[in-house]
Amino acid sequence: MSKVSIEISDEIAVVTVDNPPVNALSHLVRTGLAEAIQQTETNPEIVAVVLICTGRTFIAGADVREFNKPAKPPHLPDLIEQLEDVQKPWVAALHGTALGGGLEVALGCRHRIAKTDTRFGLPEVNLGLIPGAGGSVRLPRLIGPEAALDMIAGGRQVAAQKALEIGLIDEIASGDLLAKAIKLARQVAQMPLAKPIICLPIKQPESQAEWLATKTAIKNRARGQLSPLAAIEVVENAFNLPAQEALSKEREIFLTLKKSPQSAAMRHIFFAERSVSKIAELKGIAPRKLDQIGVIGGGTMGAGIAAACLLAGLFVTMVERDQSSLQAGLERVFSILENSRSRGLINAQKHDVMKSALTGELDYKSLSQADLIIEAVFEDMAVKNAVLTQIDAVAHPDAVFATNTSYLDVGELASSLADPSRLIGLHFFSPAHIMKLLEIVRPPQLDSAVLATGFAFAKRLGKIAVPAGVCDGFIANRMMSSYRREADYMVEDGAWPQDVDAAMVEFGFPMGIFAMQDMAGLDIGWATRKRQAATRPKSMRYVDIADRICEMGRFGRKTGQGWYDYSDEKTGKPDPAIEQLILEESKRKGIKRIRFSTDEIMGRMISTMQSEGRAILDEGIASSSQAIDVVMVNGYGFPRWRGGPMYMKTAN
Repeated sequence: MSKVSIEISDEIAVVTVDNPPVNALSHLVRTGLAEAIQQTETNPEIVAVVLICTGRTFIAGADVREFNKPAKPPHLPDLIEQLEDVQKPWVAALHGTALGGGLEVALGCRHRIAKTDTRFGLPEVNLGLIPGAGGSVRLPRLIGPEAALDMIAGGRQVAAQKALEIGLIDEIASGDLLAKAIKLARQVAQMPLAKPIICLPIKQPESQAEWLATKTAIKNRARGQLSPLAAIEVVENAFNLPAQEALSKEREIFLTLKKSPQSAAMRHIFFAERSVSKIAELKGIAPRKLDQIGVIGGGTMGAGIAAACLLAGLFVTMVERDQSSLQAGLERVFSILENSRSRGLINAQKHDVMKSALTGELDYKSLSQADLIIEAVFEDMAVKNAVLTQIDAVAHPDAVFATNTSYLDVGELASSLADPSRLIGLHFFSPAHIMKLLEIVRPPQLDSAVLATGFAFAKRLGKIAVPAGVCDGFIANRMMSSYRREADYMVEDGAWPQDVDAAMVEFGFPMGIFAMQDMAGLDIGWATRKRQAATRPKSMRYVDIADRICEMGRFGRKTGQGWYDYSDEKTGKPDPAIEQLILEESKRKGIKRIRFSTDEIMGRMISTMQSEGRAILDEGIASSSQAIDVVMVNGYGFPRWRGGPMYMKTAN
């Protein structure tokens, strides 16, 4: 069955790609496009061609499912060269997203027009790759090397207005995209044929000093990932080498990266992120209505959740215990929205609309019409139970209740409700409006429609939803607690906190476990440990160092001191007082301290993660090892290019 069709109307051919769900460049699509090029070139009745796609998006990239199969012609680089050789202008009509190979196809066309909400990108770096069909050579010629490097090495998407400003597209089409594209095709058909992008003059960086600074920043962010460094190389090739040589080098590097362990690991995560939220039992189960959201609590987490909902186009009512707390919560949300506006993520009009969609209240009765009510109050069973009891008394019968707990038993919380089946756990990660991960916790009595609503809500917010069973910490915090304990053991046995953190950063984490605890606040973990003390097995080794640090009033960055001292440096520095405390604790327990190498530190950390992950799987808390990898990569910064701890166990 052909995935590409041609219709001719008044000398204009409309070539349509129809390959749902995202019009990926499968072998059938490439074959269909090659045939369309040949047919439109040889038909004397055609003066110009419009390339458009059905469904929700333009070509969103290569068909990743074909990556592990032998490549079949026509290959994408050859197809784009055929587009550049045509004697009739092609106009790419873009909507949704034009990503990867899709954008490369659009760059092969002489003209580009896009709907106002279209986004563009060359995100191959997120699969451990670089563009493989000329994107790194053509894009710098069109928009300059600086903007091209930002898109290619950062994997960032560009909105339509920005694309117009930098010259990536020729026009923005409001209204009927096809009609506007046909109009443009008629116009350019009357003009001399534009040069293909590959023939445009080479553009050099405007400032060598700024170029060097940008490269240094990319290298620092890469943290061991190869593809961002390769992106620098191929973009520099674009302005240092002849076009055909640069194209050849790009393809060579692309194929080398495609075979690399890093790309295999990143493809594993790519597929895992798309599979973990597919729950077979929810097939045919309709989610409940999701228009009005209630958020109880305006602290850091509550404000972040409220902002995430507003940014997704939902109406939000925030409830707090008193006027000053409410005002502070609203200001936190307004600050997040303003930051999104200033960064260009939303325009001024959307900012104002979102701001007006937020209301603040002191009375729980204001939530009587809310479709989903999320409590984000203090992590205490009694406090949360009291809140749930109050909303149970005012909510409408079909409202879904959610608890944003990090550790507590969601089943026990549900028991405080008249109908326990309507409570779901939604474990957001801070900052909630930025972090993509959302653990959806399933207590035993959960209603299927409520579960479906949780996943629909996550999708509405653009989150990666990972289902989890009920246990202390669910998947994410249980995994984190396990390797945090192992780090504590090593510190008591002879490592310094900075040794552990440095090993983790060298491995590819954005920060080490002790620096992360300081950033989150040491009092949070302290409260959890005190809650767990009564049920902690007596045979389990327990390290008191973190508790003693908290007893000193050192709760991390917010108090200026934690594991590290933040009095002089934002990043913190080792504190002799903490080192002395560690030595005292080792001596008190009769531990003869030894040194650990970086490899030994990470070997123990990864082994602990894998053992805990195995236990989580055996207990049915996680549905698959992929779910654990997704949680670790998106929740705790486990390097994506390593695939996750469970993947590492199978890959090695």
